[in-house]
Amino acid sequence: MPTEGDSGFEEFVVIELPRLLGLARALTSNPHDAWDLTQDALAKVSLRWHTIDREGNPGAYARTALVRLNIDRMRRRRREWLTSEPPELVHEDESPAAVEPWLAAAMALLTPRQRTAVVLRFTEDMDLAGIARMMTCSVGTAKSHLSRGLAELRRQAPNESIVAEPSEGGEVDGRRP
Repeated sequence: MPTEGDSGFEEFVVIELPRLLGLARALTSNPHDAWDLTQDALAKVSLRWHTIDREGNPGAYARTALVRLNIDRMRRRRREWLTSEPPELVHEDESPAAVEPWLAAAMALLTPRQRTAVVLRFTEDMDLAGIARMMTCSVGTAKSHLSRGLAELRRQAPNESIVAEPSEGGEVDGRRP
């Protein structure tokens, strides 16, 4: 763990926290899970801070850790058992002002892998190879998750022109998915 005098990690947290939290919120659609996921990713970064800092891109390491921790979280969730006890009430907060309500609702309908691919493509501006690396899957699988996620967003969009169709070359909005 970084020591108290290690301001490099503290500065990193101050700078990267909003971006990591935004990515986590987009991946989880829940502010509480987003905070937990961000804290877990930062804890993972802190354990390897001196190595990561020397390698040169701690932000990329943190975002990769966050995505992979989210995938692990979703896998654990699938193995959870239902009980006869009702779940505790969860407070649903409003989506950030910049996100249209239909988009937040449509993103909630996506599978976790589809949501991850869409978020990485459009919030992190990653190409298919980068998405595949972050999700630890093949490029074809990443492309499939992205394609299916975008198709669902198109079905949910109030105006069909809102979510761009891929061109013949596989480009979305002039960018390769």
